[in-house]
Formats: sequence, C-alpha cells, structure tokens
Amino acid sequence: MDLIIVRHARPTRHEVAGEHETADPPLSELGRKQAQRTAEYLKNEGIDHIVASTMKRAHQTAMPLADLLGLEIELIDDLKESDHKSKAYVPVEEMDADGEEAARILEGDIHENLFSDGFDAFEERVLRGFNQVIDSNRSKTVVAFCHGMTTMVFLRSILKFPDPLAMIVDYCSITRVQAAFVGIRSVRSINETHHVRDLIDW
Repeated sequence: MDLIIVRHARPTRHEVAGEHETADPPLSELGRKQAQRTAEYLKNEGIDHIVASTMKRAHQTAMPLADLLGLEIELIDDLKESDHKSKAYVPVEEMDADGEEAARILEGDIHENLFSDGFDAFEERVLRGFNQVIDSNRSKTVVAFCHGMTTMVFLRSILKFPDPLAMIVDYCSITRVQAAFVGIRSVRSINETHHVRDLIDW
C-alpha cells in the first residue's frame, strides 16, 4: 500500500495550568490556509482512506481533504505526538530569539519533556499505529495526518538512523512510504513542502 504521511499545519500557541489539562492547540489562521493548500495538492492522488492523530492540530489538518473527497477520518490515538501530556505548545516561530522561552518549556531533561511516556513506549505506540494502518488497508492509498516526532520515529524504524531528533519535517510536509503487509517498508520521499513553500516561515 502507499502511505502518505502529512505533518499537521501550524497550530496556535497553547498553555494550560490545570492539574489534568494538557496542551492540545487548534490550527492558527495560517495553519488553516496550509491545510487547505495541502488538500488541494493531494486531492488527485487516488486516496482511498484518511487517518489522523486524535490531537486537534492533526485532525483539523485532515478535515479539508476529507471534505474535498467525501471521506471519513479515522482517528488513531497511537499516532498522537510524543509530548501529548505537555502543559505548553509554543510554535518554534513564536519562541524568543535568545532561546529563553524554549529553555523554560523544556527545562530539565529534554527527552523527558519531549517524550511524555518515555521514548521506548512512544516508539512502540507509533509503530503499532502505523502497522495497524498498513495491515488494515492492503493495496490502498492512505493519508495519515500526524506529527513531527511521530513521523520521524516511524522513519527511524525504516532507515535505522540513531537519533530521532536528527531529522525535521515541516508543517504540512509530505512523506511517502511504500509498505507491504509482509513487513517491507520503502521510503519514497521525505518532507515535500513545495505545495506550501510560500506559507511556511523559514
């Protein structure tokens, strides 16, 4: 099957303080434009099915494509981001130039802050989620709307690079993987952004 992985569009800043609250921001106005542009770009790819992380920014990025194609969105909790329990989400473009804000949000152990459940549990969850999509959609073309770390960990499992932080995928970037039900995974492209290049802050 052909798996098209799309990182979510740009979200808003979101910080919470409640004991049981977590940061789960919606898309910004720019993010909505990115999502619509991505939908227009993908609408003729022969897509059979759409899946998305349960987090708002991924689900909302999937909605324009689902509306264009008249398809339902299957929400998959295993595809949610590594820091899903975080109290703050600040787009890197909004962080201060001297890095103090990033340091405040990520104070302490960076891996502990980036991986809410620990890296091993995150990797296991993500691979389970993608394998579920692959096993359930043989010979189909599926678009999976998810997150940066989710995408990078899945690619890491195929390409065997050691550091999951060594690769970056941008907002609404497209990564293509050809996946066989027997377990073979072949990466065809990573981080395609030409369709939204004028809508990304570099």
